[in-house]
Amino acid sequence: MMRIHYAGGSELTGTEIADAVMDLAEEFGRTGTAGTIEIPVRQADGSIGRCRLLIGPASQIAAESEDSDFEEVTDRELVETLLRRAEALRPHAALNSDASDTVSWDPEMDGDSRN
Repeated sequence: MMRIHYAGGSELTGTEIADAVMDLAEEFGRTGTAGTIEIPVRQADGSIGRCRLLIGPASQIAAESEDSDFEEVTDRELVETLLRRAEALRPHAALNSDASDTVSWDPEMDGDSRN
């Protein structure tokens, strides 16, 4: 499990969830945008609660691994949603796989070709 530290407090959640939160927080910071997310968290008594986080470019957020006697908190649908939101914020360069753009280096041709 992972403990997310945020705004003077912390919440215990699943590793995949915390990783996705951190990925999205990075993209919010990079793009200068903000958003609210809600994640499942493990309460001190072992029950599952909910936590809403407002994440933006000024957010100071950290996640660290933590051992727990409780079962890992999981939510595959939430993780996929957070990862899609992060991906949507990333710049996407068009990749051209046209082989004619390939340049080969020939060490024999390097330097002055005049004899």
